[in-house]
Amino acid sequence: MTPTPQPEDLRPLFLLNPNVVFLNHGSFGACPKPVFEAYQQWQLELERQPVEFLGRRIDDLLQQAMQPLAEYLNADADDLVFVQNATTGVNLAARSLPLQPGDEILSTDHEYGACANTWRFVCQQTGAQYIERPIPLPLTTSETFVEHFWAGVTTRTKVIYLSHITSPTALSFPIAEIIRRAREAGIITIIDGAHAPGHIAVDLRALDADFYTGNCHKWLCAPKGAAFLYARRELQRSVQPSIISWGYGLAFKYLHQMQGTRDPAAYLSVPAALDFQRQHHWDDVRARCHKLVISTVDELTRRSGLDPLAGESWFGQMAAVPLPSCDAQTVKQRLYDDHCVEVPVFTWNNRQYVRISIQGYNSQADTDRLLGALDEILTADWRV
Repeated sequence: MTPTPQPEDLRPLFLLNPNVVFLNHGSFGACPKPVFEAYQQWQLELERQPVEFLGRRIDDLLQQAMQPLAEYLNADADDLVFVQNATTGVNLAARSLPLQPGDEILSTDHEYGACANTWRFVCQQTGAQYIERPIPLPLTTSETFVEHFWAGVTTRTKVIYLSHITSPTALSFPIAEIIRRAREAGIITIIDGAHAPGHIAVDLRALDADFYTGNCHKWLCAPKGAAFLYARRELQRSVQPSIISWGYGLAFKYLHQMQGTRDPAAYLSVPAALDFQRQHHWDDVRARCHKLVISTVDELTRRSGLDPLAGESWFGQMAAVPLPSCDAQTVKQRLYDDHCVEVPVFTWNNRQYVRISIQGYNSQADTDRLLGALDEILTADWRV
């Protein structure tokens, strides 16, 4: 039996600054050296013969890159299109809906701010309303979450928009039952899976959402600028491209991928990222990372005396933990400037949080460094 790769095995395979304790994989990801080399090789190949690459080969290359991603997500490759990031995917879906004045988009107060702005823009254009249903903390059971959220559905609800894993609170929402109920009620579902692929299992056929968008450059460890949008087949014609170009009038994937000259290397490198994680037994790595997340959450909450946001089943490799009242920006800056710890510290719903991301290259020594730094910075409000 092959042993699970340890941080000391994986850290040299990443390009991260060795002098920085990097506990912020969740923001932009980190690309392993072999995947980055594949990315650069694609760029070099493009520059050697641009006309052949972009004029004659690109459609087949993109299809070849999409096929292993589709298999990984349990989806048909023709129902997926590459996009630069999940925010782009949310925009494509949201801005294509035939919303009317008075229609409601039901969401939560845990969503990513950039995508909430997308909905505010759409509502300003259409007269629809974006409803951010508060989700009380701490979370208890999936059933309680679903019933509380579903109580916000009205006769005017036309769309449900949810994160699979939330950005500010790092919680894995139980979206499958909500999608099922929405399908029965004729409500469109749009799922923001920015943090999901490579982090938790994503089975698009089983979820059966109308739209699902996810990043490959975060937890899947592909280069920056690689993501996807899934659209249910009967809704694909409604998705308006951000740019009208040579794909106009063609099938879904061509409409959105044939949009003038651009560098497709990040998309083409996704299979290399999938191969990297497969070769390094990433299911085992994820399980090891989850254990370290939970032990770190336990220690942080013990020191602060504050309750965690939820039990361990709600978190994967990332968790947001409440901090005592503090100046979040100052704490974040001191963590980096004084201790070389890169980790988000922020204010959300009038409370301060630290959000830790544990990827395969992170060790107990990394989280101990964070804990020691917080001991020093929050000494007046911290129980050691």
